[in-house]
Amino acid sequence: MKSKNPNPNEIQKMSAKKDAVFITSLIILWYSTNIGVLLLNKYLLSNYGLAYPIFLTMCHMSACAVLSYVSIIFLKIVPVQKIKSRSQFLRIATLSVVFCGSVVGGNISLKYLPVSFNQAVGATTPFFTAVFAYMMTRKREAWATYTCLVPVVAGVVVASGGEPSFHLYGFIMCISATAARAFKSVLQGVLLSNEGEKLNSMNLMLYMAPIAVVALLPAALVMEPNVFDVVLALGAQHKFMWLLLLVNSTMAYAANLCNFLVTKHTSALTLQVLGNAKGAVAVVISILIFRNPVTFIGIAGYTMTVMGVVAYGESKRRFK
Repeated sequence: MKSKNPNPNEIQKMSAKKDAVFITSLIILWYSTNIGVLLLNKYLLSNYGLAYPIFLTMCHMSACAVLSYVSIIFLKIVPVQKIKSRSQFLRIATLSVVFCGSVVGGNISLKYLPVSFNQAVGATTPFFTAVFAYMMTRKREAWATYTCLVPVVAGVVVASGGEPSFHLYGFIMCISATAARAFKSVLQGVLLSNEGEKLNSMNLMLYMAPIAVVALLPAALVMEPNVFDVVLALGAQHKFMWLLLLVNSTMAYAANLCNFLVTKHTSALTLQVLGNAKGAVAVVISILIFRNPVTFIGIAGYTMTVMGVVAYGESKRRFK
């Protein structure tokens, strides 16, 4: 009896289904790790007593350094890209310091601000990116694109006025972290513009993370002098503290890995839409978990910012 050969159309359909399942699983994992690390950061910094954002960032960077090495050298998720010159290393070190500043600033803001408002301010990244791109590279966008940035900024102003848990220092740190994140993305394009020196995000993390740990350790010792005593005391008091810290740090790396994989397997437009939706999902989940009070004005301001970001992305795509 002859075996029936599979229909080429059926094979194609099965392959498409497998791809769809893989990409959907990847997106769910991307959302889970990004939102999970954000919420766990908030819990550790505000509710758990581990109020040391520099130390927490150092833990994240330590995990990123170790897991990046394992992923690239042993698991070979991506081919290793070697540093080719001293000047390239210095440029990566500069990026690492800026990256540290953005992460530390974001973690400090979580100590004082609810996640919902933190995400609203973080949504203004395109505004700062456009400003730094013009200042550093003289790159101009169409006037319609710049116009879309007005509601991005106006939304945060409105949300700030309607935020019951507003904290000035936390707000300043959040704005600073958002600006540093935008500055790092523009700086990366400038410093690693040479085709032979460009690194993918996984290899960049492999080199940036150890440099970040070296920079953050003395900063933690000077600015958070009793951190290790408090951490050891918390570890003795709460048996799950070390597990929480390990999960939190591992998720920080997983979020970077998932971001790389989602970027690789989806289009730029899909990534942009998913990124905007991710912020909204994080806001809703954080309000449900932490029960922080929200107002109609705050929600209206955040909605205005997100709509401005969506319009900005669409305008950039049209006027390329």
